[in-house]
Amino acid sequence: MGGLARSSGSGQTAILRPIVLARHTAPVAAPAGWSEVDGALERTFEFGDFAEALAFVNRVGQLAESENHHPDIAIHYNRVTLRWWTHTAGGITDRDVELATRSGEL
Repeated sequence: MGGLARSSGSGQTAILRPIVLARHTAPVAAPAGWSEVDGALERTFEFGDFAEALAFVNRVGQLAESENHHPDIAIHYNRVTLRWWTHTAGGITDRDVELATRSGEL
């Protein structure tokens, strides 16, 4: 399998290979409150106002950064829609299920 070459600065070249993740081929048992929509786990959260919605988005962002895996996020005043999926796998992976569950607990 090919990869990307990157210089390590020491005169050596490292080959970066893509991570291959297993996509769910059977219907996904979506976490409570989540639905499978067009190959992604999707959920809309509703808050009291924009400030609460934005605070939630920031917590999701911290989780996403710590896991180096990022959902699609749409914010509409007091509603936030998250979509977890893995583009390199072409759909939902176990990691998406885990992070959907964790983001639902924030």
